[in-house]
Amino acid sequence: MPDFPRHRHIFIAGLHRSGTSLLHQIMRAHPLVSGFSDTGAPEDEGQHLQTVYKTDEKLGGPGRFARKRRAYMNEGHPLARSETASRLMAEWGRHWDLRCPYLIEKSPTNLIRMRFLQKLFPGARFVVILRHPLAVAYATRKWSRASLKSLLHHTLHAYELAMIDLPHLRHACVLRYEELVAHPQHAIDRICAVIGLPPVTVTQPVTAGINERYFECWEQDRGRLRYRWRPPLSPRFEARANALGYSLHRPTRPPARLVTQTRQSASPHRA
Repeated sequence: MPDFPRHRHIFIAGLHRSGTSLLHQIMRAHPLVSGFSDTGAPEDEGQHLQTVYKTDEKLGGPGRFARKRRAYMNEGHPLARSETASRLMAEWGRHWDLRCPYLIEKSPTNLIRMRFLQKLFPGARFVVILRHPLAVAYATRKWSRASLKSLLHHTLHAYELAMIDLPHLRHACVLRYEELVAHPQHAIDRICAVIGLPPVTVTQPVTAGINERYFECWEQDRGRLRYRWRPPLSPRFEARANALGYSLHRPTRPPARLVTQTRQSASPHRA
């Protein structure tokens, strides 16, 4: 793989409507970080600024893409080769300020392609953001024709794939959306420590309490659908949510503390 000694890549990995845009805005404000801005692409996502691999839109769109078998990519993918890394760097590089040592990119597809991206950029750092599956499902409904049941399954499936891949990453940090909006400065301080960045003051406005709106919708819907829509209330769905620290039966319960493997990063000038 080509070496990029002057730069360290940071990939934000999270589903649509899970807080990736907020996190990207905060991180790209760091003086040592360059992120995409005013590109004309939806949400300034890197997936729309390259011609190497399929975007989520080509794979069914929000709430659907992660369930497509060809969407998942790891180090064994045919595109995991040096030519791909060079091409991505050339295409993304048009939108980065390459004078910055850290280059950040965020796309929903990153969540199921982290091992692939690590193969292309061996020194990459990954920030995985999780949000309550109910909140993600409800927030995504306006962009997708999928049912709430299907959206829940998609969210859980994508997170499960990410959790399987995490042990294969050399440098990764996992946080919850709930943590980010409740204590933004603490969350960003933790991310910077893992990535190897000096701390940065959070100046972007952060709104808390949005999840509760979706939980209210869920309470109304599950009462109405209790007898004809059973799977999301089944032990199987609840167990899958519990494994991620969430609950469908008691959505307002604080998420379980994340126990993830993170590794301290070195500065790109020392790595």
